[in-house]
Amino acid sequence: MATKQDKELTVEERLKLLYQLQTILSEVDRIKTLRGELPLEVQDLEDEIEGLQTRVNNYNSQIEDLETNIKNQNKAIDQASDLIDKYTKDQDNVRNNREYDYLLKEIEYQHLNIELAEKKINEATRHIETLKVDVQGAQEQLADSEHVLAEKKGELDEIVSETRQDEEKLREKAKRIEGKMDDTRLLTAFKRIRKNARNGLGVVYVQRNACGGCFNRIPAQRQMEIKLHKKIIVCEYCGRILIDPEIAGISDVDAKNQG
Repeated sequence: MATKQDKELTVEERLKLLYQLQTILSEVDRIKTLRGELPLEVQDLEDEIEGLQTRVNNYNSQIEDLETNIKNQNKAIDQASDLIDKYTKDQDNVRNNREYDYLLKEIEYQHLNIELAEKKINEATRHIETLKVDVQGAQEQLADSEHVLAEKKGELDEIVSETRQDEEKLREKAKRIEGKMDDTRLLTAFKRIRKNARNGLGVVYVQRNACGGCFNRIPAQRQMEIKLHKKIIVCEYCGRILIDPEIAGISDVDAKNQG
């Protein structure tokens, strides 16, 4: 956040501060590039591992439910068998054909219950076998992903440890420069431009009579206005803030030879 200045900064002073800030933040970007895609790869692996763990837990939960169902079906078989034994014994004491037929139908009904329970047990058993294969596959994949994650984290930690101190120093410098800026709207605009720019450049100097960001030609009159440092001028094509090479500490000859 900008601090209160003793006097208002000139446009040239603001542009110089922005360019200094841009230079520092570009160095931070370079450090991030050193890390490459590792942070994203680590995040993707962590998400993948979380998904695999959830999948394994779901498989095991389904197996538990199926095993409980098998136990219940076995109980149902035992109950039906007990009833068959009872009805079979009761047949010896029937008083008429009607009672005998009733017991016979009950025995047949319990046999059907046993067949149904056995069918459900077989289906559940096959399902459990399939799920166990799925669990094994997911666990193997999980082990592989955890191994890769450990390697990627090791690489990332090594790079971060090597660059952390430099990055922290750069960020502190950036904060100090931001604190000198008396135009918060300009600072906010710079950050927005930088965020939207593919190469992270929010401020560029004129090179070979063209924008140093998108390389579109800048009219001579526009270039004269940029050299005067009297107002903030942005590229009409890419929206980047344009500065004279002098502000960037580069001679006109060097700027013309670049690109």
